[in-house]
Amino acid sequence: MTERRAILSGSTFEEQIGYARAVVDGDWVHVSGTTGFDYATMTIPEDVVAQAEQCVHNIEAALTEAKCTLADVVRVRYMLPERANFEPCWPVLRRAFGDVRPAATMLVCGLADPRMKIEIEVYARRAVA
Repeated sequence: MTERRAILSGSTFEEQIGYARAVVDGDWVHVSGTTGFDYATMTIPEDVVAQAEQCVHNIEAALTEAKCTLADVVRVRYMLPERANFEPCWPVLRRAFGDVRPAATMLVCGLADPRMKIEIEVYARRAVA
């Protein structure tokens, strides 16, 4: 039977909406759309670049709990309400994913809270021992 388990971050959104930060399903790790909230304080910076950095930090925390790293990411989706906010985030995203080169998509769309300026979702595949 394939291992399937939920990873929770402590975000109040997970409890209120009914989802997990990530789900481990066998070798696959599906990380939910992750925003720039600091889940310990449930605060979010105003700056989109700072939000992108916090998104990556939150994603790394979920991947670590799933026993993998950013190097295991094979797919990433960037969602932003404002197209112009994407390019300022590129240096942060390049530091996180530049060596890995996952398949990627950027979408312009509304997000759940007007304070959110970027949301990032990733899929990773854990290395087989």
